[in-house]
Amino acid sequence: MTSFILSRRGLLRVSGLALVAGVASCATAPQKPSTPSDGEDQTAAALPLVNQLRAKNGLPPLSIDPAATAAALFQAKRMASAGKMKHVMGIADGFGPRVKASGVRLPAAENIAAGQQSVPAVVTAWINSPHHLENMLGRYNGIGVAVAHNPASRNVPYWAMVLST
Repeated sequence: MTSFILSRRGLLRVSGLALVAGVASCATAPQKPSTPSDGEDQTAAALPLVNQLRAKNGLPPLSIDPAATAAALFQAKRMASAGKMKHVMGIADGFGPRVKASGVRLPAAENIAAGQQSVPAVVTAWINSPHHLENMLGRYNGIGVAVAHNPASRNVPYWAMVLST
């Protein structure tokens, strides 16, 4: 009977290689959602509400940014596919690389929400949240807003707003 004993150094080496392999496999570009979900561009409906808020605060209006819209649609679909409202969904996930992949110029910001049944309801929810309100009143020029649903996640509406410079 042969026994196999790893030295402490050997064990550390094997552990280190496993960690590097695991991290390397996670460091991929953002992928399209794999679970079916439908998404809709809601920018045109949200824009007047956000611009009204900005006008009340003496700020210039935002305009529709196709790259921000694509980034918002991607995030809304991703959340609906996962059935989770989260900005970051994995160890190698990051807001900057994700929105840059859609062509959004940085700095940028993102507001997310889940459950609201209409554009006015989600914009009101963001207005009532200090951090989300701060984003909408930030030094941005462009906006994209999207909603997505997925039958696998009970068709809960998942919302994303991306604000761009």
